[in-house]
Amino acid sequence: MQARTNSAPSPDLITAIQHLHKAIGDGGVAPGLLSLVHLRASQINGCSPCVFAAVESARKLGESEERLHHVVAWRDTPFFTDEERAALALTEAATRLQDGAAGVTDEIWDTAAAHFDPKQLSAITLEIATTNFFNRINRTIGEQAGKTW
Repeated sequence: MQARTNSAPSPDLITAIQHLHKAIGDGGVAPGLLSLVHLRASQINGCSPCVFAAVESARKLGESEERLHHVVAWRDTPFFTDEERAALALTEAATRLQDGAAGVTDEIWDTAAAHFDPKQLSAITLEIATTNFFNRINRTIGEQAGKTW
């Protein structure tokens, strides 16, 4: 498969993306957890460049191969904390909004809210939304795995 476009994004778009990432980073959530959130949403959406970038980012932050290989099956492994499980459940619910999926139920939200303060929840929610945004762009233009940003 080959990318459908190779044009560089506009400087205004780059600036907007940098502001989004700064807002997420200022939310008080551990960068490693944000990488896991990014990875899980990208796995669900089948976005190979974002899966690649999330794994590379998590590795640089010291994430173990064992945990990275099990994000896809996080519910069935002992490798994740309750806080991480709450963030991953929120990620899945917010990402799977199609075909009548329940979305973020009160139970999922309340569990996440028990582990994160409002500022952190905002950062996680923005990370999920931004990841879904990039997943859709990458899938649309046929972006290939192998790059990090």
